[in-house]
Amino acid sequence: MTNPAERLVDLLDLEQIEVNIFRGLSPQESLQRVFGGQVAGQALVAAGRTTDGDRPVHSLHAYFLRPGRPGVPIVYQVERVRDGRSFTTRRVTAVQQGRTIFNLTASFHKPEEGPFEHQLPPAREVPAPESLPTVAQEIREHLGELPEQWERFERRQPFDIRYVDRLRWTDQEVKDAEPRSAVWMRAVGPLGDDPLVHTCALTYASDMTLLDAVRLPVEPLWGARNFDMASLDHAMWFHRPFRADEWFLYDQESPIATGGRGLARGRIYDLRGRLLVSVVQEGLFRAL
Repeated sequence: MTNPAERLVDLLDLEQIEVNIFRGLSPQESLQRVFGGQVAGQALVAAGRTTDGDRPVHSLHAYFLRPGRPGVPIVYQVERVRDGRSFTTRRVTAVQQGRTIFNLTASFHKPEEGPFEHQLPPAREVPAPESLPTVAQEIREHLGELPEQWERFERRQPFDIRYVDRLRWTDQEVKDAEPRSAVWMRAVGPLGDDPLVHTCALTYASDMTLLDAVRLPVEPLWGARNFDMASLDHAMWFHRPFRADEWFLYDQESPIATGGRGLARGRIYDLRGRLLVSVVQEGLFRAL
């Protein structure tokens, strides 16, 4: 049986159907809409496939315009905006059943040496990932067994996710919680050696837990939900090379939630504490 990491690589391996036009699969799942990280990851693959491959992605900016339908293929149309001496720019439109559901602009930068370097250190020290339980282990510990839907989710999940702070299950545990969350993540298996695949896989993962920080002061992350949420936009800056099948720390916080929208920002570090990626996302929240 193909493992979830191999399925993720297959999901990101788009079919080219014409010059600048690609088609991606959208798995038939029980979700109401296609996972946003999947669309962002596939769109970035489409953009990267139209470059020479010698310029890594340095940033992306994207808008989620409509919910995608699971089980229906998505077509990615790439516009070659600019090919400069140092930078390459691509604009991608994702279309499903004749409707635009997603837009992405990605910029690629030829590697070069800068005159200086600096970075702020991680905001806090955290336990090593191997010392923390998986999400499935925490759920089993709390419920006594893993519900059937979570067993299916665990079998399909391409990333091992471990929350730095134990999951909160009650409104009392959530009370006075700060809008901050941190997780260790890595792909559950090898992703190969193509840097674009690792970049797109991490883009996929970046949408999995970022809005947790917005919800933390309001309701437990796991269990019955009182709010529906949807990603509105997503921006990423890639600072250093990395592998998405090695542990990375995703430190997340929400500086504000108002008017039905919550802003979340994340910093992704490797085991050495080097900042790899910066992420910002806004989500829409509505009462169920």
